[in-house]
Amino acid sequence: MIKRVAKRLGDAALVLGPGLVCFGCGRAPSIDVIGSFFPVWMVCLAIAVVLTFGVRYLLLRYKIEQEVGPLALFYPSSVVLLTCLLWLTFFR
Repeated sequence: MIKRVAKRLGDAALVLGPGLVCFGCGRAPSIDVIGSFFPVWMVCLAIAVVLTFGVRYLLLRYKIEQEVGPLALFYPSSVVLLTCLLWLTFFR
């Protein structure tokens, strides 16, 4: 009895799984850049990298870069934070 239920659940997962995975891909926001469509997150990521260089410049200018902690964590986290904020601000 338990084996039959497990088999049916496995079959259902095989049928419904790919559909559920692809469900979120139906309406991915994209923008037109010189005739080619790019996902919005790529544009936000590129802008966030540039903004992070600006943050680094400001930290170096005011001599407070050593106060932010491990730089190997700070700058990638800054890129992720700015990417998410840009996406939420402009495209959500």
